[in-house]
Amino acid sequence: MGSTTPVEYLFESSTKAHFSGFRMDGMQAMNSQVGQTTTSVNENVHKQPFIIGVAGGAASGKTTVCDMIIEQLHDQRVVLVNQDSFYHNLTAEELTRMLKHGKAVDIPKYDFRSYKNNVSRRVNPSDVIILEGILIFHDPRVREMMNMKIFVDTDADVRLARRIRRDTGEKGRDISMVLDQYSKFVKPAFDDFILPTKKYADIIIPRGGDNHVAIDLIVQHIRTKLGQHDLCKIYPNLYVIHSTFQIRGMHTLIRDAQTTKHDFVFYADRLIRLVVEHGLGHLPFTEKQVVTPTESVYTGVDFCKRLCGVSIIRSGESMENALRACCKGIKIGKILIHREGDNGQQAIQLFRPFLCF
Repeated sequence: MGSTTPVEYLFESSTKAHFSGFRMDGMQAMNSQVGQTTTSVNENVHKQPFIIGVAGGAASGKTTVCDMIIEQLHDQRVVLVNQDSFYHNLTAEELTRMLKHGKAVDIPKYDFRSYKNNVSRRVNPSDVIILEGILIFHDPRVREMMNMKIFVDTDADVRLARRIRRDTGEKGRDISMVLDQYSKFVKPAFDDFILPTKKYADIIIPRGGDNHVAIDLIVQHIRTKLGQHDLCKIYPNLYVIHSTFQIRGMHTLIRDAQTTKHDFVFYADRLIRLVVEHGLGHLPFTEKQVVTPTESVYTGVDFCKRLCGVSIIRSGESMENALRACCKGIKIGKILIHREGDNGQQAIQLFRPFLCF
């Protein structure tokens, strides 16, 4: 790592400010500036991400292990932060970011050819944050943040062979330079600083990405931890629609500032209809037999009761068309909630008496 950028810190404790950088310099001053934005303890309990540290020697397969974990989770709530992104000092603006508080951050991308951070990538709040780097376990303040610590243990000869292929192919270095750097800096640094941190690991993965059994077990553990804060387990009558690429694509369109009003309405209606159809699937049914045109008997289901809709003005009105499209002739009543004066008391007004009961 560059001498001007000690790899020290990524996140502060849950009751302090949280930054996107690995530095601790000026921490006390920064805490006083952002203290007003700190959320309550109860809010932090629900927002705290599950932080995983992945360490190991250079070319040990750390990134491959991280990519396999993310791929198996099939969840957009996982983000990877590479230690290599912080080779240089962060700007004052970057130091004021708060990823662990549920805010997006811009993380620089280091170019090994030009030795500069040329571009940045936006990292959004996530339920799982994976920190990957050779010295991730070096600082005890960083280790204390981690819920799981993984050390990728790969044979030194394998790591050297991978490093030669990577540095000559991706970084444009000749093999003599790679071997000279390895013998003078990489191997001594691994023996003195990286290998001793292996004792802090909760899980050691031999052979890196080739160890599919270990990665499968890790993924199952992460899924279990994520489920501990699942609202469905807190509220038994709450159902969550499984996210698909189609649903995420429509969410992307309606959130895009460049989307036209017509397209916004079209894709919003599609999403609302999916919600209505999914909700109808959880209503009580009774078994019913019908005779088909081919005179065979089909055993299906029928609604137990007559249905009505209740629309809470104004946002609820945007869902009425989808409900009517799914339930022919359904009666819809409206509720308006508004404040009475400045005393904060709320009054409820009913429109269209519910004659459908």
